[in-house]
Amino acid sequence: MIRVAKPTDPKKLAELKDKIHDKRYLEMAIARIANTLSKEIMDRKEE
Repeated sequence: MIRVAKPTDPKKLAELKDKIHDKRYLEMAIARIANTLSKEIMDRKEE
């Protein structure tokens, strides 16, 4: 099955390009990812 990429949204793409250079945004994104991964690991240990 061939997958077709969705058309890109230039406005959203520009917004994401700006965010990648924002130190606070990156710190919050990394913290959010770390928190999610830690929670998933702890949930698996409880099973």
